[in-house]
Amino acid sequence: MSANPALIEVTRGPAVESRHRGAFVVVDASGKTIWAAGDAQMPVYPRSAAKPLQALPLIETGAADRFNLTNKELALACASHKGEPAHIAAVEAWLARIGLDASALECGPQPPRPASPAYHNCSGKHTGFLTTCVACGDPVRGYIEPGHPAQKGVTRALAEMTSCDLSRVPLGRDGCGIPVYCMPLQALALGMARFADPSGLAQDRAAAVRRLSDAMAAEPFYVNGTGGLTTEVMLAAPRAVRVKNGAEGVFTAALPAMGLGVALKIDDGAMRAAECAIAHVLRELGCFDASQEARLAPFLNTTIMTNAGRNAGTIRPTSAVRKVLS
Repeated sequence: MSANPALIEVTRGPAVESRHRGAFVVVDASGKTIWAAGDAQMPVYPRSAAKPLQALPLIETGAADRFNLTNKELALACASHKGEPAHIAAVEAWLARIGLDASALECGPQPPRPASPAYHNCSGKHTGFLTTCVACGDPVRGYIEPGHPAQKGVTRALAEMTSCDLSRVPLGRDGCGIPVYCMPLQALALGMARFADPSGLAQDRAAAVRRLSDAMAAEPFYVNGTGGLTTEVMLAAPRAVRVKNGAEGVFTAALPAMGLGVALKIDDGAMRAAECAIAHVLRELGCFDASQEARLAPFLNTTIMTNAGRNAGTIRPTSAVRKVLS
């Protein structure tokens, strides 16, 4: 990671106070690299940035159709939500429809949120796993374990979308307890490029991708929450971008209009740097018009304030992120 360039710098007054190193890569659905900075082969845990890929079995197994899932619920299956009342109400109603309640969720609580696991930012994803279990007649308990049929299906979809042999990479547990695989950054970007352009996928897989993509665009609030970068980018540019945040400074994006996928990782895990970097990468890729840029100004032109509310500095991209594509 030390060889990666500084993507983001933080100023205070006239001087640079901090720098955040990282890498990103933009690829098309064939795997061709369109633009990259830093080590595109750097192994990373995608964390929640892989959720749109992890949600594919929810549709492919027929579970989404059996329970008549709406765009709102499909968006929640891809979500890192903020635990707002509408998020919790939707998760609890969905659980009730499949004959379960929050006690079935194995993500656990997420302090300082309320103790119910429904408030965990991954509760929508977990409800999706439970929906697949119920629809397929699989055991509900232990659905987060690598050997459970639900996780085997998720792993298979993730491996196929990224063309990564996940049996040969480090395996860990995500914060919500499910398996998480440490894969090359470029493989993650390839998975998102195929999410952006599913024309080369099998018919059922392509249909599942399009349905999830449409749900994210239709219900961005349920993918993240009020004021979040993920929400605001998809509200501003619903035709151009599907974007997903993950813990420890990871972001992915699928650009349907361009057929491109993006994966980004900040070495030190700083979300302030990851948000600034992904916003500017998307800007440089031409995802936003002038009015959309104006709406996204808080993420593109981030200021650091004193405790009394005075401007003290900025969070800004370096030249590695400001490269305009030819």
